[in-house]
Amino acid sequence: MPSSAPFSVNLDLALSGKGAVPCDGYDQALAKSAAALDWLRQQHASKGLELLGIPTRTDDLRAATKQAAALKGFATVAVLGIGGSSLGGQALTALRKVAKPFVEFHDNPDPFAWTKALKRFDLKKTHFIAISKSGGTAETLMQVLTAADALEKLGVKSLKKHFTIVTEPHQSALADFADSIGAVKLDHPTGVGGRYSVLTMVGALPGLAMGLNFKQLRAGAEAALQQVLNAKTPADAPAAVGTALHFALSQQNRLATTILWPYTDDLAVFGGWWRQLWAESLGKDGQGSTPVSVLGPVDQHSQLQLFRDGPGNALFTLMTVDTRGKGPAAPRARANKLGLKYLAGKKLGDLVDAEARATAQTLFKNGRPVRQIHLAKVDEFHMGALMMHFMLETIVMGKLMGVDPFDQPGVEEGKILARQYLAEK
Repeated sequence: MPSSAPFSVNLDLALSGKGAVPCDGYDQALAKSAAALDWLRQQHASKGLELLGIPTRTDDLRAATKQAAALKGFATVAVLGIGGSSLGGQALTALRKVAKPFVEFHDNPDPFAWTKALKRFDLKKTHFIAISKSGGTAETLMQVLTAADALEKLGVKSLKKHFTIVTEPHQSALADFADSIGAVKLDHPTGVGGRYSVLTMVGALPGLAMGLNFKQLRAGAEAALQQVLNAKTPADAPAAVGTALHFALSQQNRLATTILWPYTDDLAVFGGWWRQLWAESLGKDGQGSTPVSVLGPVDQHSQLQLFRDGPGNALFTLMTVDTRGKGPAAPRARANKLGLKYLAGKKLGDLVDAEARATAQTLFKNGRPVRQIHLAKVDEFHMGALMMHFMLETIVMGKLMGVDPFDQPGVEEGKILARQYLAEK
């Protein structure tokens, strides 16, 4: 990839060795992806796909910045939302710059955990950001209603100071709630689905409340987008390259799972966002691969055995950052005295670097294709670039598979049934 790219991609351990992605299939998939890249360029030029214009927007950030400033007096900001309304923001917690207000996410509507949270909060110093694209998400509405009830029982008269609502600009139950108490409403773009919304107000307001430089996050996303749009050939577009690897393996029935393996804690929560993006976008018409997110080195000690000697129907994407020479060092004298010469004088980052390389080689030598993505560090710019990359890779993959990467009929069916069960007497 070009040296100016926000991250590097190495395919040496994916396109060679006994488990290599078949070259003919890879080349054919790359060629096929050209049409998808042309579609992206057309959508960008015509502003037909709203997602592609988000990185260069500024008007919404002004509104988000103003509201984030209004939250500084609170001790806690609780973000209420589920799926795409929450997972992107959670991924951004790795970049947290301020401790107050402390921004935390409550997505899974477990009655016991939510009851404990409401008791734990200093409610008079807690602000709730409720996010729902449709404004009709049952889980989020239940959290909003019960939070408002808890505040009122505490004697709070002005609920509007305790809620910010992010939803589409049309009438809905959540929008009506905001209007009923006079709370601030911020627009969720109508043309951007939840799982693609992290660069919008959905991620911006929580991110700004955590002290993030959201302009840099969008700048990274724009850099990754432009690299794809300006690619002279599909081989120059990381999204097309990643798609070609996946698609070639799927055509050989060798892609039951796709495994994302970051070697830094800062990308541990990133995997939750990526899993929804891949699964909900591509698991359709009897097609798709199960996304699995693991963490190195810890999962090197718990799952590498399966990954090396198990079914062998996965693509591994190892993500690393510059750790060599970073962190505390093992004192030479004590390490040598203990017979740990190999650790003497080494820094913790040296160990992580060695383990990441060892995992890649172990998988490769045992016939497992490995894609390696490396970035200098995890900051707003590089996080934004990674997020845009995986969104584009997912979209291009959907085009090659012949499925719509933007709908979610299975999720909608589940919502309908849940409401029917609630209505039963």
